[in-house]
Amino acid sequence: MSAPSTPTRHGPGGDIPPHTLRAAVVHGRMNRRAWTVTGLLVVFQIINFADKAVIGLVAGPAMQELQLTAGEFGFIGSAFFFLFAVAAVAVGFLAGKVPTRWILLVMGVSWAVLQFPILLGGGAAVLLVTRILLGAAEGPATPISLQHVHGWFPARERGLPSSLVAIGSTLGPILAAPALAFVIANYGWRWAFGFLGIVGLLWSVVWFLVGRDGPHSHNASPAEREAAGLEPEAPEAGGPADDDDGESEAEAGAGESEARAARIRSALRGGRGSVAEVADLLGIVPILRVLGSGMFVAAVLAGAGCFWAMGFLTTWSPRYLTAVVDLSPEAIGAVSTFPWVLGAAALLVLGYASRFLMRRGVTVHWALGSLFGATLLVSGASFLVLPHVTGGAAVAVLTVGAGLAMIYPLAPTAVAFAVCSRQRAAVMATLTGLASIGGVIAPVMVGRFMDRAGFLPTPKGQPVPPEMVAALTEGMNTAFWMIGIYLLVVGAISVLLLNPDRTAHRLQRFAYNG
Repeated sequence: MSAPSTPTRHGPGGDIPPHTLRAAVVHGRMNRRAWTVTGLLVVFQIINFADKAVIGLVAGPAMQELQLTAGEFGFIGSAFFFLFAVAAVAVGFLAGKVPTRWILLVMGVSWAVLQFPILLGGGAAVLLVTRILLGAAEGPATPISLQHVHGWFPARERGLPSSLVAIGSTLGPILAAPALAFVIANYGWRWAFGFLGIVGLLWSVVWFLVGRDGPHSHNASPAEREAAGLEPEAPEAGGPADDDDGESEAEAGAGESEARAARIRSALRGGRGSVAEVADLLGIVPILRVLGSGMFVAAVLAGAGCFWAMGFLTTWSPRYLTAVVDLSPEAIGAVSTFPWVLGAAALLVLGYASRFLMRRGVTVHWALGSLFGATLLVSGASFLVLPHVTGGAAVAVLTVGAGLAMIYPLAPTAVAFAVCSRQRAAVMATLTGLASIGGVIAPVMVGRFMDRAGFLPTPKGQPVPPEMVAALTEGMNTAFWMIGIYLLVVGAISVLLLNPDRTAHRLQRFAYNG
């Protein structure tokens, strides 16, 4: 029996659509738990991206105390992503067998513990090692969070909770910048890491008490799925497994598999229909077929551009605002949040838009994939404009360019529609791991361009000389040109190829033998 798609009536006030926040307040225990888990995952992502942003906020005092050049500090910024991809892929495949609630708990505790060595006086080597290990621990965060929240909502309703979890990624720096700036100003830059460690431990305790896997998860028991009005989990590639209870049950299983295949083919209509109609009926397919699809390649290339922007924001943006835009230290904390605020707004708007469109039968390609690509086109154009503006205009253009590149989580959300629940974490994690290469490149690229232009760190307490400002500007502008062109190209590719509906149609031939 499939889950009901009609609105749920509650009282004289009229119809309340299921799986909405309003329904969670006034109707159904499962709905309330679903949105509670969503809220905790938003906080999880806030901590995740605050951990990334802290390195940029401590750039000035850390470089001075540890005597680091721009290239060396950029290398430490990039180090966060050295094991990011490997860990993301490995844990993504593990999530097909281990409940994601436990994976999330282990990540939360690891993040917290890895902050304390810097608080206790570690030098440049300790900072480098802890950033590498922290990157490994945080690599799976976005795909595992999305996998977990998808387990609480039916396919058509996943756009909004996915966007809310993604918004946590942008709220991290928004909330962290002023809070950590206060901590740095009053207690020193090392306590910024200690503060994040304490917050991470508190979240881990709450998650241990509250976090659960949802009924749409592949880990859900048949009783949990039945209680939520869901069908049994889709069979593996090649048809249903053998049953020891007799030929009649095997024939029934084969008949059910054929019925599923017929429903999927009918909904997808040769790749022209919407996969949102049958996302939870999809069968397991050869993973290499997914990773070799044009949809997946397009998402990786686009995601690398998004991670480049994140790498720049978390490592060099405060430095850019200080030197090039000539902002006071007091203003840096607030202005640094502008791109993240815009990114949060963009994710919320795009999440609502995709939900609105998919509810009206628009395909996932147009409701999600193409919106993602079009947004990257605007981001790329903004980066191309950035070298030609200064002052307040530079702040505005940087906000638009980097802010609109914060929508990366929409890419794995779109790709996830093309595969079954059991494979979503592995596919999203592999995507995130490969895309994170952009985060490795950005800090080093910008630092090297600055070094090549002749930039040298200014001694503590002295203003940055005009010639050093010019060198810093030249180096960063070169990087802006390159990422602007790149985002224009991958944005156009995403509009054309980020098509889960067509990809699902092609892949399901391997799950249901045509």
